[in-house]
Amino acid sequence: MVTTHFGNPLDEQRSLLHGKSAVELDALSIIRVEGADRLSWLHSLLSQNLRSLSAGQSTEALLLDPQGHIEQAIKIYEDGQATWLLSSQSATRSLEAWLRKMIFRMQVKVENLSSAYRALGYFGEHEFQTGPQLIWQDSWPEPKPGSVRYSKAKPEPWNYKIALLENDGFEKGQSEFENAGALALTALRVAAHRPEFDSEVDDRSLPHELDWLASAVHLSKGCYRGQETVAKVHNLGHPPRRLVMLHLDGSGHLLPEAGAELFQADVAAPRGRITSVGHHFEMGPIALAVIARSTPVDATLFVKTEVGEISASQEIIVPPSAGKTAELPKRNLLMGGRK
Repeated sequence: MVTTHFGNPLDEQRSLLHGKSAVELDALSIIRVEGADRLSWLHSLLSQNLRSLSAGQSTEALLLDPQGHIEQAIKIYEDGQATWLLSSQSATRSLEAWLRKMIFRMQVKVENLSSAYRALGYFGEHEFQTGPQLIWQDSWPEPKPGSVRYSKAKPEPWNYKIALLENDGFEKGQSEFENAGALALTALRVAAHRPEFDSEVDDRSLPHELDWLASAVHLSKGCYRGQETVAKVHNLGHPPRRLVMLHLDGSGHLLPEAGAELFQADVAAPRGRITSVGHHFEMGPIALAVIARSTPVDATLFVKTEVGEISASQEIIVPPSAGKTAELPKRNLLMGGRK
């Protein structure tokens, strides 16, 4: 069961950022992949370049459907002997089944170790007294070679790590920190513009819409399922929706819920939906939302509630101009498409 807070979520945010607290991540599943072919095999299935992943390195990858929509978001850690996959519990059963289905004759072994390990999220540097651990480090702040970031905004710091601890050593490792809850971590994640699978992704989500080309997609690697759509949208088109951070009106001391629809004045249809909500210790009420690309960047949006409307101003993450990076000559249609 997820613990939302241990008293004061605002204090817990400060404590997290200073490396004093940690959050138990109950919603993560842990899969270990062993075998000589594991990296080349995962490389062929996922959106990230994994062939040259070295011991101690972390990365992130997406599993896409043939149309390029996000099916899974996977945090990956290589320990030199095995590759560890961290995924949402809500999608782990389908991920594990699909991985086993794709083994064929490869030298690969897939094992779900969610019942043997537990995950602890924290910030900064920490030397566990129990000795070396499996530590996944988020690469979100600094795009890797082969990736691209659409956002020009400067988000809040996000020096985030996840430690995988065996069950018999978890309580000892956890005792090296104070406790923080999910509300504190969510608020910091929103401030860092960081998408999360369980919150921001729906059955239509493309990586471009969430700025996930920055950490989870390698644009020049070999073929994988959904690659054609990724390349086409990035080079020739625009994603139909875009991720924004919202600064919410907190005067009514009311926060909207994730999933709430967003509206624009004089436009009847919803412009998008709120995906994550937090009360930041410095910025106040904030949220991530996925909205239609055509929504004006200076438009003030609002959420309808039973006691009134909550207005929201946009901080641009994915701009409407995202994509269409290929410099193609204009076609003269009157000349049969010739220049």
